[in-house]
Amino acid sequence: MTKLGQQIAIGYYRTKFKVLSALSNRKAAELALDLFTTPQFRYKKPLPEVFNESEKLQFKLHGETVTGYRWNRDGHRKVLIVHGFNSSVAKFDRYIKPLMKKGYEVLAFDAPAHGYSTGKTLNAVMFKEMVEYIHKEYGPIRSYMGHSFGGLAICLALEEIEHTDDCHVVLIAPATESKTAIDIFFSFMKLNEGVRKEFDDYIYRLKNKPSEWYSVSRAVKNLKAKILWCHDENDTMTPWKDAKKVMDEKHYNIEFIVTKGLGHRRIYRDNNVSKAIIEFL
Repeated sequence: MTKLGQQIAIGYYRTKFKVLSALSNRKAAELALDLFTTPQFRYKKPLPEVFNESEKLQFKLHGETVTGYRWNRDGHRKVLIVHGFNSSVAKFDRYIKPLMKKGYEVLAFDAPAHGYSTGKTLNAVMFKEMVEYIHKEYGPIRSYMGHSFGGLAICLALEEIEHTDDCHVVLIAPATESKTAIDIFFSFMKLNEGVRKEFDDYIYRLKNKPSEWYSVSRAVKNLKAKILWCHDENDTMTPWKDAKKVMDEKHYNIEFIVTKGLGHRRIYRDNNVSKAIIEFL
């Protein structure tokens, strides 16, 4: 979508929310939740060359077909790559061969509504369940790498998956606080507090948990895994201020790499960051 097209779409939704909320905050909240969980972009380009060497995998999750890839089957350690919102595992091709060289079996899946998987929406519960299913069906997974929303999915899943400190987790610009993401969305769409209350009620009904529960900072307190957390100070998508609070807590099992000027997406393409991630995993 062009910038002009994006501006038109934003203006359309802001007007629609204004009209709808005047009639019903609940209806406006339903639309807000649908928009919040619907990716605006889908990766459909030809896959990078390394994907030609993979074994294609598929499974069903909530009626949707999840498409994934496996390299170096029966490697001595299994690593799972989990992408973020509006992204695809295709964006992480630079990590695959270095991990294979370490003798690892590499697994990577497009989440529902992303890449070559089917679906229209993706929420944290579904994403968490995807990670849990992959661990059960293709695991055991002992190393994880997740970017943005994928980092949150991994942390929520590991609260349910039995693991030890032999488990290694790389979090790249993780969606540290879901509440922050919702705050940004509501501010951007200029939605009122009445709509927010209904929106929060919908989230609570998913798993009888408030939006604050869907939090990396909360979940990591329950993890035994060794964690490498990579975050950029200029990240505007998953703000550094949320991550810094976790760093200031000085968890014994979390090591931080803090960059400046790479932002939310260039950080996982940076050569120095990539090298540190490969070594840690």
